[in-house]
Amino acid sequence: MRGFLMTMLMLAGSVFASDFGVTGLTHFEAPAAPAAPAAPAAPSPAPLASAYTFGAGDRVKVSVFGEESLSGEFEIDGTGVLAFPLIGNINAGGLGARELEKALEARLRDGYLKTPRVSVEVLNFRPFFIYGEVNKPGAYPYVNGMAVINAVAVAGGYTPRAKTSAMTLKRTTNGELDERRVDEDEMVLPGDVIQVRERFF
Repeated sequence: MRGFLMTMLMLAGSVFASDFGVTGLTHFEAPAAPAAPAAPAAPSPAPLASAYTFGAGDRVKVSVFGEESLSGEFEIDGTGVLAFPLIGNINAGGLGARELEKALEARLRDGYLKTPRVSVEVLNFRPFFIYGEVNKPGAYPYVNGMAVINAVAVAGGYTPRAKTSAMTLKRTTNGELDERRVDEDEMVLPGDVIQVRERFF
C-alpha cells in the first residue's frame, strides 16, 4: 500500500510539471543582469572639405600607375607651380586633387604615355598663420579638423588684451581674398590667416 501511494505521488508531480511547464522545481536560475549600455563613440574631427584646392607649401604624393620613375613626393612652390618629371612645370595652385590628376594625365598623354593613370594625395598641408593678441604669433602646421580656438591654443593662448568675442579670418580661394569676422568655433583651412584683435577698455 505504501509503495502504491508513493507511485501515485510521483505521477501527480510529473503531471503538475508537465501542465505548468516546470522542468526543475529544485533548480532556480537568477535572471541575467541587464547589459551595460554601450559607450558612445568618440567624435571624430570634421574632414577637410572635398573642395580644398592646392596652394604654395602643400606637399603631395603623385602616383603614376606602372611608372615608378614618375611617382614620388612633390611640393608646390610659392607661385603655385609643381615641377614634375618629363612634363616640367604645371600650375597646381587653385586646383583640387581630381583636377590636378586630370591635368597631369593630359600632359603625360601628350607624347609620353598612351593611357596614363594618375592619383594625387596630400601629404602635408600648407601652414596657417595667426597674429595679433596671441602669445606666440606665427605660422603653424595645419591639423585636419581644427577650429579657431585650436589655432589660438597652438599659438600659446590669448594675451590679456585680446578681444576673444570676434577675430578676423582671411582666406584666398581661386585667387579671391575673402576677409570676415569669425568666432572661436569657425573651422580653419590650410593657408588661412587669423588676426586676434586688441580689446579696448
